[in-house]
Amino acid sequence: MGILDRFLRTARFSGGVHPDDHKRPAADAPLRVMPPPARLYVPLVQHIGSPARAIVAVGDHVRKGQRIGEPQGAVSAAIHAPTSGRVNAIGDIVAPHPSGLPVRGITIASDGRDEWCELETCDDPFALDPAEIGRRVARAGVVGLGGAAFPSAVKISGGLGARVDLLIINASECEPFLSCDDRLMRDRAAESVDGIAIMLHATGAREARIGIEDNKPEAIAAMRAAVAGHARIRVEVIPTRYPMGSEKHLILVLTGREVPAEGRPSDIGVVVHNVGTAVAVRNAVRFGRPLVSRMVTVNGACVRQPGNVEVPIGTLAGEVLAFCGGLRAEHGGPARLLLGGPMTGMQVPTLEVPVIKGTGGILVLDAAEVGEGEGDGSPCIRCGDCMRACPVGLLPLEIAARVRAGEVDAAARFGLADCIACGCCAYVCPSRIPLVQYFHHAKGELAARARGTQRNETIRTLTRAKAERVEREEREKAEALARRAAASLAAAAAAKQPAAVAEKAVEDASEEAGVCA
Repeated sequence: MGILDRFLRTARFSGGVHPDDHKRPAADAPLRVMPPPARLYVPLVQHIGSPARAIVAVGDHVRKGQRIGEPQGAVSAAIHAPTSGRVNAIGDIVAPHPSGLPVRGITIASDGRDEWCELETCDDPFALDPAEIGRRVARAGVVGLGGAAFPSAVKISGGLGARVDLLIINASECEPFLSCDDRLMRDRAAESVDGIAIMLHATGAREARIGIEDNKPEAIAAMRAAVAGHARIRVEVIPTRYPMGSEKHLILVLTGREVPAEGRPSDIGVVVHNVGTAVAVRNAVRFGRPLVSRMVTVNGACVRQPGNVEVPIGTLAGEVLAFCGGLRAEHGGPARLLLGGPMTGMQVPTLEVPVIKGTGGILVLDAAEVGEGEGDGSPCIRCGDCMRACPVGLLPLEIAARVRAGEVDAAARFGLADCIACGCCAYVCPSRIPLVQYFHHAKGELAARARGTQRNETIRTLTRAKAERVEREEREKAEALARRAAASLAAAAAAKQPAAVAEKAVEDASEEAGVCA
């Protein structure tokens, strides 16, 4: 790619920021595989959509890869045992969420054998019907591993119906501190490309483009070597800029196509998957392996041995950190614990939270990395930095002002629904106003209203249906009663008719006898 092409691609992308990436030395450390801990805490909701339903009981022995949670609804994902062992409990566990509130989950005590259940393998995935690939991915509980955790089978199967012509692999990994995709491409490039080829077959797309930011030269080299001989797959080097990992912005930079407001990539013939998802799809289709572990970046100044670790789903964050040498006490100790990256990840109050399918990182940051003590929460000075940084072209200061005033409907009119919660506005704000938190709050309130409206409409619909049913039943009862009455009268009339005939016969006989005498 030439300098002019790079410039033109960057020019398509308005807004965004250039934070220090903080990816090394974690990105350069060798990949490690963590053995299953003594206990795993597996939430039944680790994805967008409806939670799974437990299909095991306390005391059951399960094997690694065995389904323990059944998906519910069109958008949901199956949950599988990350190791072999005994089901200790089914109930509340601490959620990987800022609230620390409990969610329903399954606790498994490892038996130390890590024994797989029987798996359905496939020697030639390209001989399978595309719909069958979607079914196998669904059975494996694969979700998007870029952080959104959308059930992958829905996007794979939807590609055929939407006539998708381009598969984009999101390998930009623009979030600071995170390097799990970088490490995955360096160490498992051939597996990644094999998974991409399988997804090409499943979606019906004509070609695939792998978008990698130019700050990952080792990953670029490894992936280019792996795609050699694949005429329909190519690596695209893109500028390092946050939030390049947003699928709408990645599509714009790679193709020049713009996803319409409130639209989906499939509306313009594109489907986007994370590079980690490609490996999970390969494992599901070729080897029948469900998604029971994932690559996690462990990073931050407080971590003794930062790096990337393959972690069993359900492992507590504290145990992952212990596997990485524990925490440093220098620099005043930990100032913030995050699951995910510093821009879009969530701050959690405790290390006793489990890794789930969408957990791309465990960050323990010190005060310098957090940037504390710099005028936290000062009044807005109307500088406009947030507006210039917004990659969607919104007016964050105006939206935030209306949210703070409790005018969420007015905030919605300023385009709140188009906010991608990337955090660029909060990152550049000199007053350190927690803009993204305001937007999350407002979106939550609007969603609650929508649910309330839907619930009220459902109640009204059910009430009308009940009234109509009662009226119909009363009418049917009245009609049935009328029919029974008519039938009774007809029966009575029929019973009286023979007697009348007999009386007439007697009269006629008497008259005839009198004449004869």
